[in-house]
Amino acid sequence: MQRLKLIPFIFATLLTMVAQAQVFDVPYKDEAPTRTLLIPAQKPKAVVLLFIGGHGMLNLKEDGSTKNTHTFMRSKELWAQYNINSVLVDTPESLGRGKSDMRPSINHQQRILNVVNYYRQKSGLPVWIFGHSRGTISVSEFVNGGVEHEKLIAGVIIAGTVNTVSINANVKSPILAVHHKQDSCKVTPYTVSQDIIQDRPNHSNAKLVLIEGGITDGQECGNRAHHGFNQNESELIKAGAQFILQ
Repeated sequence: MQRLKLIPFIFATLLTMVAQAQVFDVPYKDEAPTRTLLIPAQKPKAVVLLFIGGHGMLNLKEDGSTKNTHTFMRSKELWAQYNINSVLVDTPESLGRGKSDMRPSINHQQRILNVVNYYRQKSGLPVWIFGHSRGTISVSEFVNGGVEHEKLIAGVIIAGTVNTVSINANVKSPILAVHHKQDSCKVTPYTVSQDIIQDRPNHSNAKLVLIEGGITDGQECGNRAHHGFNQNESELIKAGAQFILQ
């Protein structure tokens, strides 16, 4: 009988231990805020901010739901097992592509700065920035923004890097590049990731990780192709987590 009474207590305790995803709107001037979705770990050691590719919009609702199927959405809960808080970073408007790409713009970079500062202050933990595909433009432009930006982050992760991305030679932050061996997207050749890591200064903490396997489906630059690490999500997150925690 005593054991039966313990069951509701144990169940309630387990429920309190389950971290709930939360939406936080980070203010930006007098314009629409930058919406973020935090998936907290129980005993976090770091925070990773996730920037998707494409037009950059997740269209996160107030409850954190979205129809977006980006690899970061599919894998958002996997970070917690490594004691890392993951944060999906949305944008209130399309960031465009090609010549109309707004990722290098002052407004977009200021939004990133606001989000970095918000989660530094909120968590008191090291903050990493992780961009996939066109999201690599967002994070590379940020770290190229000068020493003051570098001081705010613990490091940078890029995956499926776009061919226009470069990271300045004077950047000292740890950098991890992840690429899928079978990525056939024309604007994200493997050599871009390779060159970025090879061009780091001597004694830099820089690493290139290649992933293979999984499946590819649909457009070659899409979320369900090798470019989007389809069914390689666990390997992608493991690579990022191990680099963060090393």
